[in-house]
Order: sequence, then C-alpha cells, then structure tokens
Amino acid sequence: MSREQRIRVDEILRQPAPEGPRSVEEIRAGFRQLMAQMIVPHHSIRTAPTTLGDRPALRVEPSEAPGRGPDGGPGTGTILYFHGGGWVFGSPETALSLTGNLVARTGLGAYSPDYRLAPEHPFPAAIEDTLSAYRALLDRGEDPSAIVFAGDSAGGGLAVTTCLAARDADLPLPAAVLAFSPGTDATRTGESMDTKEGIDPIFTRAALEHTGAMYLAGADPHQPLLSPAVHADLTGLPPMLIQVGANEVLLDDSTRLAARARAAGVDVILDVTADVPHVFQSFAGVLDEADEALDRAALFLRQRIHAAATART
Repeated sequence: MSREQRIRVDEILRQPAPEGPRSVEEIRAGFRQLMAQMIVPHHSIRTAPTTLGDRPALRVEPSEAPGRGPDGGPGTGTILYFHGGGWVFGSPETALSLTGNLVARTGLGAYSPDYRLAPEHPFPAAIEDTLSAYRALLDRGEDPSAIVFAGDSAGGGLAVTTCLAARDADLPLPAAVLAFSPGTDATRTGESMDTKEGIDPIFTRAALEHTGAMYLAGADPHQPLLSPAVHADLTGLPPMLIQVGANEVLLDDSTRLAARARAAGVDVILDVTADVPHVFQSFAGVLDEADEALDRAALFLRQRIHAAATART
C-alpha cells in the first residue's frame, strides 16, 4: 500500500471544478473525461454491443478460452453489472475499468445494461430497466444460481434494489451481490454525510442533493427502493460483499446497509479500506488498494458461483 499513490489519486479527484451548479450535459461530459483516464485491461477482455431486455447493453467476455478462469478453474457464470453515475450520468463504457477487471479476474462473462438516466427518466426507470435485464437472462434459460449482480455507486445501489424488486416479483434471486461504494440512502441521513465532508475528494452534500433531486423528481426518498440501507426488509437476499472507502461521505450507506442485511439474516461482508475515495477500485493499475480489493471481489464471486454449482450437483 502506497501513501504516495493515495495522495496522487486524491489530487486527481480534487481538480478544480467550475463554480456553481453544472448542467446535466456538463456533468456527463466531465464524468466521461474522468473515467477515460482509468486503465481498462483490454488485453484480457473483449467487448461487443448487444441488447438485454429492451435496452442496449455491453457484453464483456474474457479473451482467453470461454468458460475458463484466469487461474485455470471454471469460469462459467454471468456478472450482471450496473454502472455508477448517480442515476444521472455514466454508461457501461465509463465503468469498463471495473467490469473489465472483474471479468479478467474471474473468467466470468458480463453484461452491463445501459439503463435509462434521470432527469429524462427519473425513478423508477433505472430499476425497471435493470430488472428487465435480469428477466431477459432468465428468459434465455440462464440459471439464476450462476448469475451475480455487481455495481458501483448508484449501480451498487441498483444491485441491491434490483434484488429487492426481483424478490417482490417472485423471481429467483442471483447467487450473490457485489457492491462498490453503493448509494443506498436517498434520505442522506448518514453521519458520514457530515463527518466526511471535505475529506471526500469527490462528493459534497450539495452535489449529491443536486443530482439526487433529478432522480427523485419529487418521489418520497423514505421507501425501500430508494433507501434500502434504512427502509428495506432485506430478508432472503443472497450473500453480499460491500466494499467502500473510509474517506467517503457515502460511507454510512455501506455500513448501515451491512448492519441491516446482517440483522435480516443475510450473509454479508463489509470491506472498508482506509484513506481511499469513492469507488477507489476504478484506479486499478494505479492504486495498490484498488487491485487488492478487486482480487477480493473476484474471489468472492468465484466462491459464490462455485458454491451454487456444487449445490446443484
């Protein structure tokens, strides 16, 4: 672990931003520019546009022989990956450093749906699209015990809420949920919203409330699909791995989600890394902690897929 690496990442994320609220297009362009700096393991993956449900999606597969993991073990299974971006910006392409690294490390193929974004399509459009993507996999005959949900930030929240929506629709649930710095509390009541202000190099309460209002569009945030960390019954959800950085204003979105999951009898691992920012895993190849966290995440996914396969036989 390198203090110099962490300082460098913090400096990258603290680049001066334009004063005052930015337009949606400015926010989206700025995020694309930031994520274009991330290292994507192109030599280990191949990508192709596709459709899942009624939405465009990105298919990401390991470049080595299909069905084999990088350690030579079985790689059979599917990651359904939900990109981050506050439900307002981002795309499967901006998340490719994350999706690609998970695919390269697990040998599993992935689909990343291009779900609809606010303010053009506020809540619950994103969840409708992610649930539709999951239904499409099931309709194709994929075994739910060979599917895992994963996502970062808003997409990490969607990994959880899509599980809730699937459970409430009486659909079989996936084998696991992996959430990087998930957004799970639209009420913004976590203590870290205030205690990490200024320490977090990316977010402020004002910035989160600005984009959050676009997604809510007047909806009450005090409901399970918007604030699962404080309002959802998580009973019956599959095993979860939640990874978060200690420098995040959204830290308590993860800690309270983990506590709520544990109280509901869910197998949950809360993985907190010191002195790193929101979705620090994006800095794989630059930050040692990012690569180490992705290795742990990949191990978790492989173990859950293996456990489900063993249970089937």
